Amino acid sequence: MRRPILFLFFAAFLLSAVPAQAVVLKIATSVPEGSFWMKEMRAGAQDVNKRTDGRVEIKLYGGGVMGNDKSVLRKIRVGQLQGGAVTAGGIDDVYPNLRLYGLPFFFRSLDDVKRIREKLDPLAQTGLYDKGFVSFGFAGGGFAYRMGDIPVRRVEDVKGRKVLAPEGDMVGYAVMKALGLSPVTLPMVDVMTGLQTGLLDIVVGPAAAALAFQWYTKIKYVSDTPLVYVVGTLIVDRRAFEGLKPEDQKIVNEVMSTSTRALMRKARPKRRRPSTP
Repeated sequence: MRRPILFLFFAAFLLSAVPAQAVVLKIATSVPEGSFWMKEMRAGAQDVNKRTDGRVEIKLYGGGVMGNDKSVLRKIRVGQLQGGAVTAGGIDDVYPNLRLYGLPFFFRSLDDVKRIREKLDPLAQTGLYDKGFVSFGFAGGGFAYRMGDIPVRRVEDVKGRKVLAPEGDMVGYAVMKALGLSPVTLPMVDVMTGLQTGLLDIVVGPAAAALAFQWYTKIKYVSDTPLVYVVGTLIVDRRAFEGLKPEDQKIVNEVMSTSTRALMRKARPKRRRPSTP
């Protein structure tokens, strides 16, 4: 009788000594590698791995290698990915109220952004949760401006010109068509190629995107009129998130929410000091 008991005890000891296999959360984005966005997210992923003692591993796929926002969503639904860092316009099919963020001239100033987002962000997070996604907050990318190889002072200046309509931005596309412009729909990762080949003459985006995607190398003029405020969010499939241990859910939520706030601060344009006479 002693041998079976000793054997069971020894087997239980060995099993307890084997570390639990890490839960892997694969997260994709169109954000370029090397940008401050990717650096912040990778730092957060390392922090999660450390604080969970390796129980949770976050694998990040940047530079659009998993496709645009819509492709990322499809891959999340079939389980190929567990999350994505996407724009509000890229997931407005999931929660249509996110289209409010993409309305032209909806925000008039950064003070407007702060005041309105304090009310809208929690509602949007709840809406996404009800649709099966956990959002760790929204990071603003700043106001989007017209950029191109010619100065634009009035609508007539862009008539006949090929203007970027970001893929999935239904509101922006409709506005451009209503103004009689020629919108060209492209995913963000292909905009640089569009500028290089002449497929695009004018792009609309925030300064941070122009730097990260290197559009600035093909741009001569930038308008000073903010057209739309760009917002992004890091989302994870709710089933994958709730499959984590409660203590690990708390760590992931804390770290990723902190990273989102850090991205918000880095992307926020600095207020100019008044010049001295």
